[in-house]
Amino acid sequence: MGKTALRDMTSGSPMKLILGFMLPLLLGMLFQQLYNMVDTIIVGRYLGVNALAGVGSTGSVNFLVIGFVLGVCTGFAIPVAQKFGSKDYDGLRKFVGNTIWVAVFFAAVLTAATCLLCSKILGWMHTPDGVFAEARDYIFVIFLGIPATFLYNTLSGFIRSLGDSKTPVVFLVISSLLNVALDLFMIVVLKMGVAGAGWATVISQLVSGLLCLGYIARKFEILRLKRADLKPDPYYIGRLCATGLPMGLQYSITAIGSILIQSAVNSLGASSMAAVTAGSKVSQLMCCPFDAMGSTMATFSGQNIGAGKLDRVKKGLGSCSLLGVCWAVLGLGIVLLFGENLIMLFMDKENTASAEDIKAIIRLGRQFLITNAAFYIPLAFVNIVRFLIQGMGFSQIALFAGVFELFARGFVALFTVPLIGFTGVCFANPSAWVLADAFLFPAYFMCCRYVKRHSL
Repeated sequence: MGKTALRDMTSGSPMKLILGFMLPLLLGMLFQQLYNMVDTIIVGRYLGVNALAGVGSTGSVNFLVIGFVLGVCTGFAIPVAQKFGSKDYDGLRKFVGNTIWVAVFFAAVLTAATCLLCSKILGWMHTPDGVFAEARDYIFVIFLGIPATFLYNTLSGFIRSLGDSKTPVVFLVISSLLNVALDLFMIVVLKMGVAGAGWATVISQLVSGLLCLGYIARKFEILRLKRADLKPDPYYIGRLCATGLPMGLQYSITAIGSILIQSAVNSLGASSMAAVTAGSKVSQLMCCPFDAMGSTMATFSGQNIGAGKLDRVKKGLGSCSLLGVCWAVLGLGIVLLFGENLIMLFMDKENTASAEDIKAIIRLGRQFLITNAAFYIPLAFVNIVRFLIQGMGFSQIALFAGVFELFARGFVALFTVPLIGFTGVCFANPSAWVLADAFLFPAYFMCCRYVKRHSL
């Protein structure tokens, strides 16, 4: 029973393996986007505009901190995938055992720092006085739940590293449904306000983490640790930090770039802000396949590099690139045909908005959406190649792609938007994707040469 859930990606058709691994991930990501919409509706409907604005104002710092956690946990899983691919199960268990120590340390430090500095962080972000209390009450609880976030994402990363992408999605769906139920119970019944929404998120995350733990204990004999596996080892801890920290910083760097762009958008007025908000929500849905492709390539390349099969990594890149290009073309077609309708679905239809304002928001939102969609092919390669490089064990190199993205977004925010206005905002993401690709492709070939030279 211990091996039934394992999927060895070092043999068989790369396209079939990539599709089989990617589709459950994509389903989970789409479901999570749907859940986020429902969560927002509950807060807005039962707690009012100030509560909704307070929760919304924490989005950037939430992405900055929680994104760091997600990246670190993804990095922890890469050495596990490599050891699984090389059939070095003793080394695999030592990485898992040492991950426990590293994750506990990071969770403790990050939780303490963010909770102590919570109010100061919101002040640095110029959170308006009218929503400051709601923002603080919500994000403080989210920060308290950082250990639960580490638990779920670390364990689900281990499960995916062994080739099982379906089970974490099942637990994610259960967690999301529980979150909605707890939202209603804590907000409507217990009258806990925005803190209730925060606790609902933390509790559901903890439940999903415990489900992963129980599943691993039942299904994965390969992960049953001995006392020797739990002994802290500087080599394994160093490797985990070398893969986890760059990936965490990559997410945080992306968040900083988003904050800079949002500041530039805020200077253009309410219509521009609403248009970017609506367009971004549509883009998040449209880009879910690219995110799923990236996560898939991290596991695929990790296992095959561990097995010493660089040629399969290259074949996997070709297969996944084909999928990425196909979705990019289809996505652009969808945006061109239904862009306005999609913008309307995600718009905040306030009664105070005039007909002229609504027309302006739709026009600007469509411009933002189409401009971004026209560059979906570069975005596909950003996700595919960057995660592939990380799976190969070169997280530090892949980090520089995030630096290039930050540079591009910062340049647009500080210089382009003041000159050409909203059109500059539309080209912020595309310029970041193109500049990142200009770094990633040479970096990929350099990594391949390094692996080939050291395997001889």
